[in-house]
Amino acid sequence: MAYAEAPMGKHQASSIKFQKSSKIQAPKGHLEFGIWNFFGAWNLKFSAFCVFTLFGLSSLPLRTFAASNSLLYQYGEQVFMIDPKNEWREEGEVPVYNGREITLDPGTPFPSTVTVIKKIVWNEEKIAGALEESIGVLLNRDPGSVRITKDAEGKINFEGIGLNGRKIDHKRAAELTVFALEEGVSIIQLPVIETPPTVTVEDPELKALGITELVTVGESDYAGSPKNRKHNIGVGLIRFNGHIIQKDAEFSFGDVLGPVNGSTGYLPELTILGEKTLPEFGGGLCQVSTTAYRGAWLGGFPITERRNHSYAVRFYAPAGTDATVYPPWTDMKFVNNTDGALLLQTHSENDKAYFLYYGTKQKDKTVELVGPFTWDLIAPPPDRIEYTEELQPGESRIVSKPVPGMKAMWYRISSENNEEQEPEEFASFYEARPYYEEIGMELPPPTIITTPERDVLQLDEETTLTFPRKGGRTGPRIRVRE
Repeated sequence: MAYAEAPMGKHQASSIKFQKSSKIQAPKGHLEFGIWNFFGAWNLKFSAFCVFTLFGLSSLPLRTFAASNSLLYQYGEQVFMIDPKNEWREEGEVPVYNGREITLDPGTPFPSTVTVIKKIVWNEEKIAGALEESIGVLLNRDPGSVRITKDAEGKINFEGIGLNGRKIDHKRAAELTVFALEEGVSIIQLPVIETPPTVTVEDPELKALGITELVTVGESDYAGSPKNRKHNIGVGLIRFNGHIIQKDAEFSFGDVLGPVNGSTGYLPELTILGEKTLPEFGGGLCQVSTTAYRGAWLGGFPITERRNHSYAVRFYAPAGTDATVYPPWTDMKFVNNTDGALLLQTHSENDKAYFLYYGTKQKDKTVELVGPFTWDLIAPPPDRIEYTEELQPGESRIVSKPVPGMKAMWYRISSENNEEQEPEEFASFYEARPYYEEIGMELPPPTIITTPERDVLQLDEETTLTFPRKGGRTGPRIRVRE
């Protein structure tokens, strides 16, 4: 919806260390909250009033959310919400030994010392099927392949797309789902089997820079965008295709993007401008910056500058994963801390944008994201209607739609050499916005105020023109009220 927004500063930050920020305060009080992932259980302490938000879905207090048994499946920055189905449960036989339930491998006959009882159990096959139908169709993909060359003029060319393959581990996902339902855990780190793409780098100079494999991918979904917004996203993505980030260099999104205006190929589209959202050249480029940010974020690169949008925009769901830009004032920056250079390939397909980072992966490093944790949900303010002389009489325009406000937190947990580092905190603040409409009005005609000494012509609220009476010693005077 928005290319960017004019600099605001208020409540905004780069990568915020939560406990050190005076702008966004953590909730008081704590609650043990379990997150079960592929490797085991994590327990994070949060307020009992934390809520989990997916744009377009309801935000509920944590206690209510947990009681409803809704499950949140997370993979990277992507989140999926599923409500357990009644058909997941059925009557089955459960082996019991010495009064305790036990688990036997499928097909194993029950020993004589084991008794069998009838009990309502979870059907893991049905759970796996439901996960495939609701999440797998969106997440699963085959590994791609790419051939990277350089022509005589030094231009880098890509043949193919080097996306990694991924497929839900249905068996493990079903097991984790059953565990979560029985133990009251509401977030599941979705187990996904990843397959690296085939990356062929033929240019020796690129190889010497360490560009040999896929390091990380950023992606976002802009389905439902207007025509001009899609156009601007496409133009913006091209600016980064083939760009190289040298080892230890700081990447600036704004520097690479360059000027944004009609002469550089952009069309007018909605942009956040203070309290209003109005058309401006380049509207939609925040989709590009958000996609680039997500790749760097998932790759574990140090984020040196990042700011969320002033209000939540549906194209950047889930909350806390966006990065707005407004060159030259607001930028998105990170440092390439890998062992070599990074080469960018950008791509769009089926209303999805991709940033692929090729380089050299750190084999002993893992990165995992946990979130979003959202709280302080604020309802939109009352409707706001203003009359303006900027529009023709009778014309009207909607400059803001109602959006609730919230605070959001993500954690990035990195591990190097099997040693887990302190979790990094990424906080975002989203303002509540009202329905805001402007209606055109006519300019009032000038009014003349007569006094015994002079005539006063009221030009507008601030400016008056004074004419002396006949025989006066002075000429007309203009007065502007400060």
